[in-house]
Amino acid sequence: MGHLVFNIDVMLAKRKMSVTELSNRVGITLANMSILKTGKAKAIKVSTIEALCEILKCQPGDLFAYEEDEDES
Repeated sequence: MGHLVFNIDVMLAKRKMSVTELSNRVGITLANMSILKTGKAKAIKVSTIEALCEILKCQPGDLFAYEEDEDES
């Protein structure tokens, strides 16, 4: 089973925007934005993804990537 990798850091760097500014503009707490940014989120609202895409001027695929886990055998 694989996992999602969150590329919010990459998009922030490309847009020269701080995490604090993004969280304020999206309307979520800095703590929740940090959880998203580090990939520790268990769920994310579609409206949050839409807001991230609008503010960062990107597509959902720019924010996330799926990676297969390496075999642990």
